Amino acid sequence: MIPRIMSTQHPDNYSIPFFASTPILEGEDEITEAFYAFSVLGADEQMWDFEGKEVDEFVVKKLLERYPAFFKKNILGKDVRLTPRVPNPSVEKEEAKLLLETLQGVARSADYARIFYGDEIAPIFEVILPMTTSVEEIERVYWLYKKAVAWISREKIYDITVREWIGDFFPEKINVIPLFETKAALIKAAKITREYILNRKDEIDSQRVFFARSDPAMNYGLITAVTYVKKALYDILRVEEELSIPIYPIIGVGGPPMRGGMRPDNVDAIMEEYPSVQTFTIQSSFKYDYPARDVVKAVEKIKSTKRKSPIPVEIPPFLANYEAEYQKQIRILAPHINRVAKRIPRRRKRKLHIGLFGYSRNVNGITLPRAITFTAALYSIGIPPELLALNSLTDSQLETISEYYINLYEDLEFAMKFFSPKIAEKVGLKELAERIKEFKPEQIPEYIEEAELVFKEEGDIMKLAQLRGFLG
Repeated sequence: MIPRIMSTQHPDNYSIPFFASTPILEGEDEITEAFYAFSVLGADEQMWDFEGKEVDEFVVKKLLERYPAFFKKNILGKDVRLTPRVPNPSVEKEEAKLLLETLQGVARSADYARIFYGDEIAPIFEVILPMTTSVEEIERVYWLYKKAVAWISREKIYDITVREWIGDFFPEKINVIPLFETKAALIKAAKITREYILNRKDEIDSQRVFFARSDPAMNYGLITAVTYVKKALYDILRVEEELSIPIYPIIGVGGPPMRGGMRPDNVDAIMEEYPSVQTFTIQSSFKYDYPARDVVKAVEKIKSTKRKSPIPVEIPPFLANYEAEYQKQIRILAPHINRVAKRIPRRRKRKLHIGLFGYSRNVNGITLPRAITFTAALYSIGIPPELLALNSLTDSQLETISEYYINLYEDLEFAMKFFSPKIAEKVGLKELAERIKEFKPEQIPEYIEEAELVFKEEGDIMKLAQLRGFLG
């Protein structure tokens, strides 16, 4: 069973979950959240995010102890999955040792499951490696688990082996899911995956790969992100056909088009846009900003639909101009983004995160918040990020893009409802405002009026989030 729905802990919600003890979800509330995602919403996988945030290391023990009836019927590790996202030591030096601690927790969780089920069941047997850029990074995690966790039972400590003293370490190996987040990584994703599969060809019967949507969009613009993710999906299919090993893509999608457009009322469009994806993420806004019945129906629709072939894509050469204009406009907007970001409410307890352009970092003199806050800030001042650099594309070029980006015009129309020409011109984006006027968009006056107040450091940011249906 390869999951179709992965519940995640991305903090893009404006509503506070009914079970939350505080507006900032952490600790015990996230244990409850995992059970809610499995038992009520119908998710068949929960990401447990050690990368950039604090989570409970004893999640398996607590789930089995608190909800025994559910997990006796729905076996953790078989019927439903819990999959950690671990730190990448190549990028996150400060969190490097947490990788080893997390991998040791895999074996500890298996001990709890053995007691609970009376059988050798690994409740966790895969980990997600963020910001993957090479096959070596994947191999290091694979071998770190084998040598530092599974095989440690062979070592002799003073007068006794670890196996005799502490017991066996199970499972004997884990699967590593590479998460590709940059343009360069997306270009190389198929090559890296192919090499890793060839290294493991005698051990695996399938492989999962994970493609980010939020950070590529933040770093290079919406259209570039969609283009490169779709190209990677198409290239992965060719590797699957060549090696005759099933490859199951995961895509990380949030509510606004900038972050994937994954909303309960938009799942048909998402499945049409990414037909070859096996696993779709449902983030916090999807789960909590809509009626539970609508969420359940959307989840059921995805789970009842089988994946299809990807859409062939070639990278249009004119995207280079689009990316350059996008970066130029981001430089103009950066002071306003950072000013408004301070007013965006927190929804998860996060650690300081060091990483890409999309992760609070200084790049070429520009410091920006994480992708969700970045998106929320721009929507809150009436400049949805999906629209940036649209003035660099002709109608003919948009038609070319729409041949593979199926919902291009629908996504742009969605964002245009919340666009303020007045604010765009005020910050120096007159060409963008004029280009958007050519589309004669239907707009929401109430929203735009409030966004213009937020720009002046007045207005209600949460009212705007409710009007559009997500925080960021």
